[in-house]
Order: sequence, then C-alpha cells, then structure tokens
Amino acid sequence: MWKFFVYSLIGIIFFFVPITISGQSTIMIDHIVQWISKLLNPILPYYVLILILIGAAHPFINKKWNKSKTDIVFSLFKVIGVFIAFMVVFDFGPGFVLTESIGPFLYEKLAIPLSVLIPIGAIFLSFLIGFGLLEFIGVICRPIMRPIFKTPGKSAVDAVASFVGSYSIGLLITNKVYKDGGYTHKEAVVVATGFSTVSATFMIIVANTLGIIEYWNLYFWFTLAVTFIVTAITVQIPPIRIEKTSTYQDQPYKEEIRRDMPLLKESWLEAKIAVKNSKTLIENITENLRDGVVMTIAILPSIMSIGFLGLIIAEYTPIIEYISYIFYPIISIFPVSDVAVLAQASTISIVEMLLPAAIAQSADLATRFIVAVMSVSAIIFFSSVVPVILSTEVKISVGKLVIIWFERVVFTLLITIPFALWIF
Repeated sequence: MWKFFVYSLIGIIFFFVPITISGQSTIMIDHIVQWISKLLNPILPYYVLILILIGAAHPFINKKWNKSKTDIVFSLFKVIGVFIAFMVVFDFGPGFVLTESIGPFLYEKLAIPLSVLIPIGAIFLSFLIGFGLLEFIGVICRPIMRPIFKTPGKSAVDAVASFVGSYSIGLLITNKVYKDGGYTHKEAVVVATGFSTVSATFMIIVANTLGIIEYWNLYFWFTLAVTFIVTAITVQIPPIRIEKTSTYQDQPYKEEIRRDMPLLKESWLEAKIAVKNSKTLIENITENLRDGVVMTIAILPSIMSIGFLGLIIAEYTPIIEYISYIFYPIISIFPVSDVAVLAQASTISIVEMLLPAAIAQSADLATRFIVAVMSVSAIIFFSSVVPVILSTEVKISVGKLVIIWFERVVFTLLITIPFALWIF
C-alpha cells in the first residue's frame, strides 16, 4: 500500500499545498507551468497554433464532425477558431479581432496557459486518481450522496473525478454507469449537471486571471462546497426533480453492493483493491497525458471561436448587458460595488466558463472572488460541457440545460456574495 500513501501524498502536495519559490507563493503545478512557459516562451504561440490546427482537423479525421447537428456546429466553430488564431499570431485582420481585450487576450491569457497547464496537470493527476485515493474518498462520501443528492454512493467518485480530473472524465464515468444500469435517468442528469465541473487545473487559470491565486486553498475548497450545496438545492426543484426515473433501455437497476463492515474499513478495502488493480505509474502518466492532450486540442479551437464570439457580443453589442438585468434583483440585495460587472460576468458564463474572468479582471477583490466561484459552480457552458453532455446517452434538452445553468448561477450568487463581502 506504499503506492497509496506515497503517490497520493505527492498528488496532494502538487495540487493543494502552496509553496513559496522566489518570493511567490502558489501550488507546485502553477510553479512548474510558469517555469515551462518562461523556458518555451518564444515558441509557445506556434505550439498552440499547431494544437489548434490539429484540434480543428480532428473531428474531420475521425469522421465525427457530422454525427449530429451539434457536432456539425461545433466542428465548424473549431475551423473558425483556426482563422482567428492565425490572425492573432501573425497580426493581421480586422481591428476587432486584434483588439487587445479580445483576440490577443483569448490567445495569450487563456489558450497559451491552458496548452501548458492541461498536459502538465494531467501528468500529476496520475498521482491523485490512479492509486486508490479516488476510491477511498468515494466510499467515505457514500452516506451523504443518497440523502443529499438523491444519487447512489458511487456518484461520489464522479464528483471527485471531475474536480481533480475534468468534466470529461466525470461524464465518461457517468455515461458508462448509466448505460450499465447503475443510474436511473434522473440520477444521471443530477451527476452530469451537478458534478461535471471543470478541473482544478482550469481553476488555476481562473484564479491567475482574476488575481486571486494567493487565496487558492480558500477558493478551491469554498468552490467545491458551493458547487455541491447548489447541486443539493437544484435536485429538489424542476427540471431535475421531474426527470424520469427509468433506467437506460429499461434494464434492471443495479443496486450498490454494501459490505457488512465499518465505513472506514470498507473505504480502505476499496483503496487496496484499486492499488492492486492499478497500472504502473508510467502507464498511468502516459494514459492521463494522452487524455490531457486530446482535451487540450478539443478545447483550444473552441475557446478561440466561441470565446471570441462571446467577447465580441459583450464588447460591441448590448445583448449581454440586456440579458444581465435578470441578475440585478439578486445581486442588488447585497452591497456589491460592481453590480454591472458581476451581472454581465454571470450572464456570459453560459458561453464559456473562462469569459467571466475576462470581464471581471479589473473589478474589486470581492467581485473577482465571486466571479471565480460562479464560473466553476455554474457548470453548464456551451463551448465544452454542453456538447459533451449531448454526446452521451444521458438525454437532456438544451432548454433544460439553460434552465439548470440559470438556477445554479442564482443560488451560487446568493451563497457566495455574502461570504465574499464578509471575507474581503
């Protein structure tokens, strides 16, 4: 069991323990990403451009670009992302593309950091999820899952996998368990829309962009708590509450196997089984790195196109401003200094979860913290999570996803605003 203790400890240190180096206090993953970014700085723009090209070509190479209307739309957006990236890198094209707060911001502040962070994060993720820690936490969380979230204990593994891994990993697990009869449709919807958060590595980008990385542990753990509290609320109200409770293709529902032993002993047993069946560290790193690269090439062209569209709408049209008025009554309950910024950041979160950070960069500290939490806790956004959910067998309409997004944003604001005003 040395692997469980040693590898899990390494993972925890790299992801959660702030370390001061050269006067800067941040987690080790962030230090490593900064070192690599400085070392490779001259070639990074071209490295990212290659990744974007590969990402845009990928759906056409594997012939998945026209599997559905959604796939067609997102594949075309990725192609558009290539053109925007070329214009930014080689500094040509319309002024609205090259405006510092639009094209260059997306490329330099989001695409480049993500291109380094996701693969590096994937490598060290191997220590957290490959050697029993995930299973140990999953069993420990079982007693709270059914009473609070109306889901089986095994859904705790989905939740933890998303936070330390990614929503794609979490949704992969969700889809498999649902198809195997381990979730009802309603349970699968709860897990897909309530636990499929972006990973800790994405949260580092958000924290850095908004200048709150020095509050990393407060930000991470508070966001985790808020996300789960909001999920516990949304399962009690429509549309999730009235989702059907049938299984996939009406197969028999697989009840969880519960061992007749104390919870801690069972969680330890599950961890031992996971370690026994685990791959070697090199195999785990290789697999996670491959998944990280695949995710990177899928995300980058979408950020450059859908993110670009969102910023253009926010910058040059009143659409985001008009829609944001629906959040004014909630935000105005509290003495928030940047009501308009917070409302618009909340609105644009449905387009791409990194865009609220772009809007709120210059806001006061409390507002930046609220935006950072909200952008993660909202979960639903169109540049990535929505198409991934729609590609699974967990069938839920886009309209319902939008309603769930709105509910999550509202409840997140109601919880986070008073906390942020109290702390900051």
